[in-house]
Amino acid sequence: MIMGELQSLASSGLPEALVNALTLAVAARPQEKAPGHYELQGEEVFMNVMQFATQPPEQKKAELHEQYIDIQLLLTGEERILFGVAGSARECEEMHHDEDYQLCSRIDGEQSMVLKPGMFVVFMPGEPHKPGCIVGTAGEIKKVVVKVRASLLTA
Repeated sequence: MIMGELQSLASSGLPEALVNALTLAVAARPQEKAPGHYELQGEEVFMNVMQFATQPPEQKKAELHEQYIDIQLLLTGEERILFGVAGSARECEEMHHDEDYQLCSRIDGEQSMVLKPGMFVVFMPGEPHKPGCIVGTAGEIKKVVVKVRASLLTA
C-alpha cells in the first residue's frame, strides 16, 4: 500500500506506469463525469467513477485483486479505508476471476487511514482493502478507482 497526494505526484516515487495512469485519469476530469466505467488505455488502464454514501465498516466486506493494481483517488468528501498487508485477508469468498475481485470478511492486523480530497492510495494485488467507510458520521463521497494491469509494472 502506498499513500500520497496529487499535488506531490511528480515526487511521489511511484513507478512510471502508475504515475502515467493517475495522470491519464486526472486529465479525463473524473470530477465532471457521471459514475461509470471509462477506458483510458483499453483494458490495461481504466477508471471507475463512483459516488455513494459511506457506511460503517462492519456493514462492508474487504476486497482484493489478482490482475489489477487499484489506485483510489478521493474527489469529494472524506473516506476511511481499512486495509492489510498481502496475505492478511481471512474468511474469503470465491475469487471472481473475470471481474478480478474477491470479497473477504476479515483482515488480520487491520490498519486504517482517512482520505481527504486530492489524496490517493495504491493497493497492489493481494492487499485487502475495505474502502467507503465512514469518518465520524456517514457522508457522500465521489471517487475514482484507477485500475492498472499489474503486468505493466514488469513490462
